[in-house]
Amino acid sequence: MLGFSQLGSESAWRIGNIKSIQDAAKRAGVQLMYENAEQKQEKQIKAIRSFIAYQVDVIAFSPIVEDGWDNVLGEAKQAGIPVLITDRRIKTADESLLVGFVGSDFQEEGRMAGRFLLQKMADASHVNIVEISGTVDSTPMRARGAGFREVLNGDERFEIMESVSGDFLRSKGKECMQGLLARHDNIDVLFSHNDSMTLGAIEAIEEAGLAPGKDIVIVTMDGEQAAIDLLKVGKINCVIEYTPLIGD
Repeated sequence: MLGFSQLGSESAWRIGNIKSIQDAAKRAGVQLMYENAEQKQEKQIKAIRSFIAYQVDVIAFSPIVEDGWDNVLGEAKQAGIPVLITDRRIKTADESLLVGFVGSDFQEEGRMAGRFLLQKMADASHVNIVEISGTVDSTPMRARGAGFREVLNGDERFEIMESVSGDFLRSKGKECMQGLLARHDNIDVLFSHNDSMTLGAIEAIEEAGLAPGKDIVIVTMDGEQAAIDLLKVGKINCVIEYTPLIGD
């Protein structure tokens, strides 16, 4: 039996990730005990403790944030239950609390976004960037931002004017973009940490009378179909793909 705690269902990517794990469990003949934490760390910790109580064979979870897991994972270790993390990483002083990680290299994804901008804006004399990041203190928020800055920091033409958290939610992506447009009238680039926030931001850009992809260059991450469709028509300039299909 596998006990799996998903952090939420905030985006089409996450919904695809859930389905991938559920389908993979069926194919493998693995009984799945599934819990959705609805973006609350305390609910994830409660779910992990319930898996321990049920004496599952393996625990897996996608951590909402990086910190604050040692106590509950220590309980799993004492119970002799191996723990996998998926999609995102955690910070721990005791690596023996985990047996493995299944996911992607978020920092490289950030680097890829930076490299695209170096090419796209090669002839620009100055580039004003705003960033809508993911959930504060989550692995993708930290690593995607770090990789992006790693590539651009050596080029003085690129200025990140402001970074705000949209929590990976479409509604917050729109709210964040509305605020950024109100505070800055010279935005050249939007770097968004996922497609859901980007779709919300595009609504705000269009409501402000601007043309997404033309007036503001847009770089986004995940690879949802809705983002690919907007890439095709030029409303998004770059999509960094991150597959949700990690169940198998």
